[in-house]
Amino acid sequence: MARAGILLVDKPGGITSHDVVARARRALGTRKIGHAGTLDPMATGLLVLGVEGATRLLTFIVGADKTYEATILLGIDTDSDDADGEETARADAAEVAAVTDAAIAAGISDLTGEIDQVPSTVSAIKVAGRRAYDLARAGETVELKARRVTVSRFDVCATRRDAATIALDVVVDCSSGTYIRALARDLGRALGVGGHLTALRRTRIGSFDVASAASVDDIADDALVDPAVAAATVVGGLAVGDDDARDLRHGKRIDGGGRLTGERAAAIDPGGRLVGIVERRGSQLKSVMNMPEEAAR
Repeated sequence: MARAGILLVDKPGGITSHDVVARARRALGTRKIGHAGTLDPMATGLLVLGVEGATRLLTFIVGADKTYEATILLGIDTDSDDADGEETARADAAEVAAVTDAAIAAGISDLTGEIDQVPSTVSAIKVAGRRAYDLARAGETVELKARRVTVSRFDVCATRRDAATIALDVVVDCSSGTYIRALARDLGRALGVGGHLTALRRTRIGSFDVASAASVDDIADDALVDPAVAAATVVGGLAVGDDDARDLRHGKRIDGGGRLTGERAAAIDPGGRLVGIVERRGSQLKSVMNMPEEAAR
């Protein structure tokens, strides 16, 4: 059996996230691998995978906020809102030239904070049990509802203009479920010239950074982050004694609710093994996720 842990992988462009999962399964000799969110084939950057019993930790990672580096091309629309799609409209060069830096800044300001965002039509969201991208590719009309998301940072790092387009290199901090492609589309629409995403790199998921990730060619057992270390990184650690660890594993509550400073914490036994994730219940603590004992060792 493969060792349990969290695996950080730097996905290259041109392959799917599921391709990365398949490579990890072969490299680690197990099929029990899950992910905390995928990336489009065009995109690069951080994937967080759970291996063996550590797949249970993904529930606490998948909703974390994220950071992306991206390039938005103003002046051209595509049917997928990114460079993998077919061009659907192109603005007149004079219209693009008339877009000022101040107008771009105003458009970005309107897309910062809590916003209602309609996801890209070519997305993995399910509509009546089918993926939106499957419906779109079959020529069916897809109408997705707006979702409330939070864009806490939307900064322009560089602007490059040519005769017919404007390229913006941006950094975005956002809540889980935010579509960077949709930000590109909506900015282009607000400026009246259209726009789409030409590059996307995810650099952070919660407390995990792509700088610590392995390449797809370097996936190995020694690249795994120990479950206790990973859980403490996500929710903070809480040392518990052997008796309390045993009680938590048996579904019992233990005293110590006042020891938590946040909503939850990773209970870690004297041997450094992850017992599970605990939450406060009045003056007591209750485990809301227990690690399999064999995976915690």
